[in-house]
Amino acid sequence: MAERVTLQTIADRVGVSRATVSYAFSRPDQLSEELRARILRVAGELGYAGPNPTARSLRLGRAGALGLIFTETLPYAFADPYSIGFLQGLAVAAEEAAVGLLILQQPPGVQRPEIVRNAVVDAFCVFSLPDGHATLDAVLARRLPTVFVDEPYVPGLPFIGIDELAAAGEVVRHVVDLGHRRLGLALVGLHQDGRHGWADLRRQRSAEYEAMRTRVEGYRVAGEQAGVDWASVPVYEVAGNARESGREAGRALLARDPRPTAILCNTDVMALGVLDAAAEAGLKVPEDLSVVGFSDSGAEEADLTTIRQPKQLIGQTAGRMLLSGLPPEPERLILPHELIVRGSTARAPLPS
Repeated sequence: MAERVTLQTIADRVGVSRATVSYAFSRPDQLSEELRARILRVAGELGYAGPNPTARSLRLGRAGALGLIFTETLPYAFADPYSIGFLQGLAVAAEEAAVGLLILQQPPGVQRPEIVRNAVVDAFCVFSLPDGHATLDAVLARRLPTVFVDEPYVPGLPFIGIDELAAAGEVVRHVVDLGHRRLGLALVGLHQDGRHGWADLRRQRSAEYEAMRTRVEGYRVAGEQAGVDWASVPVYEVAGNARESGREAGRALLARDPRPTAILCNTDVMALGVLDAAAEAGLKVPEDLSVVGFSDSGAEEADLTTIRQPKQLIGQTAGRMLLSGLPPEPERLILPHELIVRGSTARAPLPS
């Protein structure tokens, strides 16, 4: 069996101290270029790739990595506009602090708390975790700096998001002010059971995702305050945030009699699908139908009225809170949102 190569092995071969060899890998600015090149050349000849990262993190007391707990598939992370913006912001903060970003995936319907227990990271950013997820206990047990984004809100721990209740209320008041009373909702992200179909009030209120539950409650409260009979508002839910899912919801809502004159969607992707369904049905937007999205993720190209969320700022703020070197403040940080009115909403059509 070949002898195990260590820092001391290299030090003996080069004729320097073990600390000098260590500097060649961890603090290269402490050595001359010539000496470091000689050490790395000998290390390469001996087949030594560098210090064991796990052992090094234990010795230094830090891993040099931020763990992101993400409860969707990895392809979704790089396809969903909101997730992309959030990840960009988080990556900016990680780059500023010269640390890595480790995505700890918890796909829908799967709970892997052991991934969190075994993660070699310095802090956790928990992004949109549903109620009752086993990962939450694993995160809290690690006692590392942690920030929650969007959901859940854990009292006493840092949280970043927007005022979902207020934002949804602004959407409803906007369409009501335009004369709309026949509303419909196209929703994604209420539950993890994969169900597609009509969602009654009980199912809306029992949504497993706190942000979506609050958003839907904001629609309802504002609607009832404006005199809308919420029990008569059709709500269609889907499992995946995809344009085709939005098209499915749009078709179902537009097949109602009487059909809605305004459809509110809890994501922009869903709203794009509803626009497709309206075009299929021969309806003009906004003359025949008003459509509103949520998050302002690529909505400008579709001239979509929506709520703008500061997705990159949310990610960047979360990362900076965790990587500042100071314990994150146990506060609920609510960042500003904005209703962006574009060409997908107009006054309700006159009764025929």
